[in-house]
Amino acid sequence: MSDTIPVDSVGIVTPQIAHFDTPLALACGQSLSSYQLIYETYGTLNEAASNAILICHALSGDHHAAGYHANEEGIADKKPGWWDSAIGPGKAIDTNKFFVISLNNLGGCCGSTGPVSINPDTQKAWGADFPLLTVEDWVESQARLADKLGIQTFAAIVGGSLGGMQVLEWSIRFPDRLKAAVIIASAPKLSTQNIAFNEVARQSIRRDPDFFDGQYLDKQTVPTNGLGLARMLGHITYLSDDAMGAKFGRQMRHDHYQYNYGIEFEVESYLRYQGEAFTKRFDANTYMLMTKALDYFDPAAAADGDLAAVLSKAQCEFLLVSFSTDWRFAPERSEEIVDALVKAGKHVSYAKIVADEGHDAFLFPIPRYMNALRSFLTRIGKPLLKEPTE
Repeated sequence: MSDTIPVDSVGIVTPQIAHFDTPLALACGQSLSSYQLIYETYGTLNEAASNAILICHALSGDHHAAGYHANEEGIADKKPGWWDSAIGPGKAIDTNKFFVISLNNLGGCCGSTGPVSINPDTQKAWGADFPLLTVEDWVESQARLADKLGIQTFAAIVGGSLGGMQVLEWSIRFPDRLKAAVIIASAPKLSTQNIAFNEVARQSIRRDPDFFDGQYLDKQTVPTNGLGLARMLGHITYLSDDAMGAKFGRQMRHDHYQYNYGIEFEVESYLRYQGEAFTKRFDANTYMLMTKALDYFDPAAAADGDLAAVLSKAQCEFLLVSFSTDWRFAPERSEEIVDALVKAGKHVSYAKIVADEGHDAFLFPIPRYMNALRSFLTRIGKPLLKEPTE
């Protein structure tokens, strides 16, 4: 990009790191004696610390949600954060009003403690020895980050897909610590089909000869073939059939069939590119860990499957958003949460957005979607942002 940053951007941002020395007990029975979380903030925290919004990321997301990182010359990189279309001055998540926090979850590979970090007991990378995590573990670590930043109650917690599951868990685990929950393109638990997709992805990685039972860093290898295949499979499920058809159709690279296994259709080229690019920025053990956390999430299991009973603890308002062509997390899954909230007597708004982009629609600035998000947060923010009276 040029040296000019868009006026509605949060500008150049610098990640921050929070260190924790209090042990974190995990659902799997293990604990982390110490760890760190990398995060970014946008906007200004008000004096009452009442205007904070937490962004929870999805499977392959990270802390860089908005703005630009600077290169060595201090000039903004070409690519903004993964949700830059929604976060910034005057945008749906308005940084003129709100103080926005986005972190890389524990177990990630972008700066928070995870499989690529050094295990203090061995002085080598954790690799496959890093403990399995759950959504509950993430929410606990996020609450500790909020404590460190002096935030007792969030104005809102927002997340899409796996991020939406974290938001749901927040409303149950810490009901008095958020005023609003925004759950986008998510589900109260994975369907059998989704668990199956995740298992195929993990097996693709595990069967790569360069995986070495997860200790590939010790062998100075990377299971690029397996991780690339996992990403290709995942990417197919994030798009709708209509979106793929409109983008690629049956476009070919040659005028005639080549009768070999090289790239002939443009969609093949696209998927191979996505898979290869992903292996350069993401860790295979982290991918496996994140998909397992998805599989484990089922808050209603504690109440014999009665989601309404579990959500009776919630005190916040809710906004649920789904997308018409999302078949990975279909609108019916969001509506399960809506129905349970209604049954539990909670305040809930719901928007089903007509969109061609499939599951990935939650990342796009679709006008009706952005307007629903903006209107909800504006209403939630009004009593929280009032100046204190003398």
